[in-house]
Amino acid sequence: MTYTVLIPARLASTRLPNKPLVDIAGLPMVVRVAQRVKAGLDASIRVVVAADDASIVAACESHQIECLLTRVDHPSGSDRLAEACSLLGLSDDAVVVNVQGDEPLIDTGLVSAVADLLQAHPHATMGTAAHAIHDVADFKNPNVVKVVTDASGLALYFSRAPIAWWRDRFANGIDTLPDPAPLRHVGIYSYRVGFLKTFPTLPQAPIEVVEALEQLRAMWHGHRIAVHVSPTAPGPGVDTPEDLERVRRLIQDKGSMAV
Repeated sequence: MTYTVLIPARLASTRLPNKPLVDIAGLPMVVRVAQRVKAGLDASIRVVVAADDASIVAACESHQIECLLTRVDHPSGSDRLAEACSLLGLSDDAVVVNVQGDEPLIDTGLVSAVADLLQAHPHATMGTAAHAIHDVADFKNPNVVKVVTDASGLALYFSRAPIAWWRDRFANGIDTLPDPAPLRHVGIYSYRVGFLKTFPTLPQAPIEVVEALEQLRAMWHGHRIAVHVSPTAPGPGVDTPEDLERVRRLIQDKGSMAV
């Protein structure tokens, strides 16, 4: 399946200043993400960074990574991706995959799997991923987003709350996990370009505001999201200085292109 990988990169970050450009084993993080994606996919797949600052563009171009300069005032990553689609002249029926620029250990197999969802589910406008939760603390943690799906693998709901709720077992507290295992959402998305261009124009949904989960806007307005269930959890992302040091150690231990 032919698709384009877009990597949004925003320079400002309250928890980790200049996050796309922080050094990981001699490379700016966003460059390392793009190189890893390119190395793991077919050469026909276009990989483009969508940046909000000229310093990111310069860093990418110095390492032969295609990069677009987008507006600095986008309220969300989805808006930045929509602008990138327009700048690239992508048709409405094209597919793009959004890989976060702070995932230097991204599994490229996950990228392909999420892209393929939109071919397998022609009525879905978005695809994403999840994996089984095996820890009660993760199930209870509101920072761990959960998803439940229907029999065909389409999302029914995303929540920060523990779902599905085991009525007959959780009355006195959550001390075990439901069977089958609940699913943790992984923040990688595929989109049909036509939908992505219209998504920023959709009014916010009440459930989106309450849960602070943007994907619920799509579901509120009747769009379907297909979910690929991965057998393993993805590598750690980088949100804080502590995350950065952990990823640096992992890459140093396993080599500059850690798996």
